Amino acid sequence: MRKALITGASRGIGKTIKELFEKNGIKVFAPTRQEMDLKFNDSIKKYIDTISGVDILINCAGINDLASIEEMTIEKLQEMIQVNLISQTMLIKYVTPYMKKQKYGRIVNFASIWCDFSKERRIMYSIAKAGVKGLTTATGVELSKYNILCNAIAPGFINTEMTSQNNTPEQIKVLAEALPIKRMGEPIEIAEFVYFLASEKNSFMTGQTVFVDGGFSCV
Repeated sequence: MRKALITGASRGIGKTIKELFEKNGIKVFAPTRQEMDLKFNDSIKKYIDTISGVDILINCAGINDLASIEEMTIEKLQEMIQVNLISQTMLIKYVTPYMKKQKYGRIVNFASIWCDFSKERRIMYSIAKAGVKGLTTATGVELSKYNILCNAIAPGFINTEMTSQNNTPEQIKVLAEALPIKRMGEPIEIAEFVYFLASEKNSFMTGQTVFVDGGFSCV
């Protein structure tokens, strides 16, 4: 039985991934914030030490506090980079010794369309998610020789709580109409692709950041 660690599995896309993995017979570790707080690297290491090793890591958790360059503070910027980038990096560092020993591993990081694009008040998020894209490229190069494949998914506008928090219903309608596909994405559509990337069916793809965005990046 494959074992997976999924962050951010309490809601939205992460919860859908967890349910899909469990449905397909994968044992899932889905720590709460009390069990593993991504704001603190010591908390990450402590949690990893309590589990026996995982074959799959899904770095789904993230935050997206909106602020312009004038509005942002160093504390908010540091928190954004810690939760969205550094925690992903440290989790990879801590889970890969087991994967190397097993000569097998699949890692899926979560970037965003905002790693290559941006809009007003997304500066902190774009900085962090651009880092995730770089992290994915580098780990793909470094870990592939151990049969550890690392890719990232860059979702577009998905029907989640985060989207609702950062956009009004009117804005969401406008965003959906602007997409070539003319609708928002659903969490299961992201989860199904994550499942492929994390499975043995993915045997050759690594180091890639894939945009799953309804055509947003095409226009």
